[in-house]
Amino acid sequence: MNGSHTIMPPVLQQSRFRLAKMDCPSEEQLVRLQLAGMRSVVALDFDLAARCVQITHDGSYRPVWQALVRLNLGAEYLGSRVVPAPVATAADGATARQRRLLWQVLLINLLLFVLEMVAGWWAQSMGLLADGLDMLADAAVYGLALSAVGAGVIRQQQVARSAGVLQAALAVWGLVEVWRRFLGWEGMPVFEIMMAAAALALVGNSACLYLLHRQQDGGAHMRASVIFTANDVWVNLGVILAGVLTHVSQSKYPDLLVGMVVFVLVAQGARRIWRLADTP
Repeated sequence: MNGSHTIMPPVLQQSRFRLAKMDCPSEEQLVRLQLAGMRSVVALDFDLAARCVQITHDGSYRPVWQALVRLNLGAEYLGSRVVPAPVATAADGATARQRRLLWQVLLINLLLFVLEMVAGWWAQSMGLLADGLDMLADAAVYGLALSAVGAGVIRQQQVARSAGVLQAALAVWGLVEVWRRFLGWEGMPVFEIMMAAAALALVGNSACLYLLHRQQDGGAHMRASVIFTANDVWVNLGVILAGVLTHVSQSKYPDLLVGMVVFVLVAQGARRIWRLADTP
């Protein structure tokens, strides 16, 4: 036969999973890291409000499902459908722009971490120290997500385990120090330094939020970054409020209460990252 034949475009599977325990952007990053080493996975689309993820992949859904089950997030398979394979387009350039933006946000978080740690020691403010460590926790999640690209699963787990151990150690130290100061005779923190450093951090996080909002074509991972940064803004406002209450009440307890709450958040972040390191 000398007639031409039609070449059918390649197809992929698009499977939807519900993750009952995916209640914050940290879990989204854990899922991304868990699936980063799977060559069959082509794309991820998260719906945090519905606690679902739609995964475009090649072949059976079962290896993907098994990888999700190992995260202990209550993975439930909802179904699959056949979709055409995507063609590489200008979306690759958009991904590169998103990576550059995430690097900028990561570097700003690290600078704010250094600022608040130095100011926290100087002002003897547990709220500032906790806020600084919260910045480090977020930077660790961004760094893990970026370092996962092109890395093997074992390498990802090593990085996650190191970050989780560091965060957990810092959170435990912070909670112990807060308790010691509750029982001790330390004086009040310097509220002027508290408020000034927290205000600078607020400016930095607001700049990050502005940059992230400019990325209008971003996917769910960019929306998760917006949520992270918005949470940081609220923590900054909490430290500023603690500074005001410290000045008004002439008491150290507002600062200690804010520090305790943020250290608990840092400890929860460490638990989530450590969960990833324990997955086979």
